[in-house]
Amino acid sequence: MRTLNALALATLLAVPAFAQNLTAPPDGGNQRATVTQNLGLVKVTIDYSSPRVHRSGEDRRGKIWGKLVPWGMQKTLGYGTCTECPWRGGANENTTFTTSHDVKIEGQTLPAGSYGLHIVPMENADWTLIFSKDAGSWGSFWYEPSHDALRVNVKPAKSEYHEWLTYEFPEHELDKATAAMMWEDVALPFHISVDNIDQLYINSMRNELHGALGGNWQTWNDAARYALQHKVALSDALAWATQGSRADYGWENYVTLSTLSMAQEANGLTADAAKTRARALAHPSATAVDIHQYARALLAQGKKQEALEAWQLNQKRYGDAWPVNVGLARGNSAVGKYKEALKYAKLALAQAPDEGNRKVLQTGIEKLEAGKDMNQ
Repeated sequence: MRTLNALALATLLAVPAFAQNLTAPPDGGNQRATVTQNLGLVKVTIDYSSPRVHRSGEDRRGKIWGKLVPWGMQKTLGYGTCTECPWRGGANENTTFTTSHDVKIEGQTLPAGSYGLHIVPMENADWTLIFSKDAGSWGSFWYEPSHDALRVNVKPAKSEYHEWLTYEFPEHELDKATAAMMWEDVALPFHISVDNIDQLYINSMRNELHGALGGNWQTWNDAARYALQHKVALSDALAWATQGSRADYGWENYVTLSTLSMAQEANGLTADAAKTRARALAHPSATAVDIHQYARALLAQGKKQEALEAWQLNQKRYGDAWPVNVGLARGNSAVGKYKEALKYAKLALAQAPDEGNRKVLQTGIEKLEAGKDMNQ
């Protein structure tokens, strides 16, 4: 049997305890962390290693900023090639910032992609956030200014104590959010926004409608209504409403025709919109409640006579059904015919299906008896 000589044994013992392909705890106990926030369809992720204030029994509070993390750019980090070296915004590997779509950071555009996130802390001035196109390097050791995608200045602030460095999204809405790096007694907030959130949803709907979701009228109708409500892609809204109300598909009904009329109106097709609206009101699927709600919408737009005519149409279609009398009371009251309105209001009170409607109608009756418009 062969035996190891002393030199060979010493060589083996000199091999590091963990080879690079083995899984071991993170260096310094600085565990990797990830935080993600959606701004509508936009997904923003910050991936970082999280150091702590207390390490190996040493209390470093008060020694983080300006000492452990020096102020300003450093000329060298003792490794790598950087000659203008920012802080890596964490520990160990690169801190990375990834966005699925273009966003704005502090009002400046950052294209979709992954970036190395670096920070230049300053003692008595704004700090600088750097988004580097080099997202794969280790820390800031290989940082190169020519790889910058974006630099922005941000103001640090005092914060509640954080033992571990952390990134959070303390504020977020559909199209904007505040992200913040927090460590020890310092917070560094920065603002992220999306300019075209409605258009992003329209783009997504456009793709989805060409797939399995395009197989029913509801999705076409919903997409058209979204575009109309947000006043974007109005030509798309018209195309989607047209598709969603196709009679040869069996998709023509009060809802789809109403949407089509609104889309035509939004695209300046006023005559077509009027014809389609008449078809919608006359369609067998139009209920007494549908016509009533349509008339209420007209009244809210100040179209009093048109609202009354719609309620009169409801009476022709549905006779004494709820809420026909309610509508006639409101319509006549709107045009100043209080005596006629009072008659229908009393009939509606006797039909009211619940206490809430009864209270509203009783208040309306009192107004009419006092010579006032029940809609006011």
